[in-house]
Amino acid sequence: MRIIFSFLLFFCVWLIPSAVFAQNSNAQQRTQEIVSLLSKTKYQYRAQRGVSREKYKSVRSEPVAYKNTTDYSGLYEVPSAGYSLEIKISANGEIAATGSESKDGDASQGRKFTFRNAKIDGALLTATKVYDDGSMEKFEGVFINQINIEGTSPTQIERQSITFGLGVVDVRVKTASGLNLGKLFYQKK
Repeated sequence: MRIIFSFLLFFCVWLIPSAVFAQNSNAQQRTQEIVSLLSKTKYQYRAQRGVSREKYKSVRSEPVAYKNTTDYSGLYEVPSAGYSLEIKISANGEIAATGSESKDGDASQGRKFTFRNAKIDGALLTATKVYDDGSMEKFEGVFINQINIEGTSPTQIERQSITFGLGVVDVRVKTASGLNLGKLFYQKK
């Protein structure tokens, strides 16, 4: 009897951490997928009549995982698309968020939403967006530092800036200028 009990105890102790690790690694994997979709690099070289021009631009995203999740609280905006999101996180970890999305870049024709079942795992924020009309949509984003680098080449950098915010992919957004976006960067104000 003791042998069976010992075996069951060992098996349960072995199973619990592996299940927790599997969940954590899924969040880390999804975080890395989103971060890679938010990063890009462009390099252009043009030579005409003996004159050459070089242009380099890189946007890198790095996930930011705060130990204290209340540090994520604040107002986030995408000015070019007329989107906003206000996140409030209480000391006990409860997440409340409200936001608005413009229609075709026109904020007066936008729609409002709240988050339901919001959860932060590392830098990954997942929730269900519930709109005023009752419709729902999945929301998934990563808190990131967006590093913008510009110059004439990767070795000759002229400008560099770092901005904290929330990167979101798999969205359909049409801006006032007619651009269709598949990803958004909500900049923290």
